[in-house]
Amino acid sequence: MYTEGVADLGEMIMLLPLCPPDQKNTKLTLIQERATNRYLPAFENVLKSHRQDYLVGNKLSKADIHLVELLYYVEELDPSLLANFPLLKGLKTRVSNLPAVKKFLQPGSQRKLPGGEKSLERARKIFKF
Repeated sequence: MYTEGVADLGEMIMLLPLCPPDQKNTKLTLIQERATNRYLPAFENVLKSHRQDYLVGNKLSKADIHLVELLYYVEELDPSLLANFPLLKGLKTRVSNLPAVKKFLQPGSQRKLPGGEKSLERARKIFKF
């Protein structure tokens, strides 16, 4: 259930660069609204309700890793979106400080695929955006 929520918001963010320029602001506003009013509050409430460090019990799970990755994307999109979610920020810090994750997040890592405008244009043609 948690990873599906992550996937829903993540897909919206992932498709944003592919949308036509005249729709970009509308899509961005929708993402910001859904992140702040639907997805992030739901995850924050899960952490608040069971008072543990992770989403599922008190043990790191795949859902936590996926959520933290999403939080990075949300933060890159609009850093202010995480401002009212202290438990999510805490989760992000906790997971980001795990040795393997910390190494992966270092500059020069392969966290993001190489791309650029040429890759975006190719994707737009393939997906007919």
